[in-house]
Amino acid sequence: MPKIITLIITTLCLQLTALSLHAEWQEPELGYQLTPLAKPVEAPGFTLMDMDDYKYDFSEYSGQVVLLNFWATWCPPCRREMPSMERLYQQNNGKNFTVLAINQMEDADTVFSFFGVLETHPTFNILFDTDSKVSQSYNVRGLPTTYLIDKQGRVRYRAVGGREFDHPEVQKIIDALMQE
Repeated sequence: MPKIITLIITTLCLQLTALSLHAEWQEPELGYQLTPLAKPVEAPGFTLMDMDDYKYDFSEYSGQVVLLNFWATWCPPCRREMPSMERLYQQNNGKNFTVLAINQMEDADTVFSFFGVLETHPTFNILFDTDSKVSQSYNVRGLPTTYLIDKQGRVRYRAVGGREFDHPEVQKIIDALMQE
């Protein structure tokens, strides 16, 4: 009997230690840096569907600065940066700017369920790259990956990993691109 009690007490102590360590652990803050491309490149065109089966053609955004984000619901930094993309979109609503979030290989039901746990539902366009052909054309190697595209349709900046997109430094870059 004493061995069982010792085992139970040891197990409880380990669990309490694990819980306290988990409670102290915090996710690292998202960065805000965007990497400028040494030489801007033409953004590949595409046509994708949204949740309502409405077709979007990238050429419709000619003359706008576009934040193009590749993401998935299972990706923790993708989930964390989504609210900042919505805030950025709202801050620039009505300007020559838009956000397009391209989901990778998930279905509309999965994405819809994910939106149910967000405080704020994104109002920018969520598109579906079900066969990953668009992400391949952009050479996406990991999620999230984001591109900032100028009004002439050239990729000017890239970010791999989660970002706080409504950071003032990001807004400065977007403002400069909108002024060109």
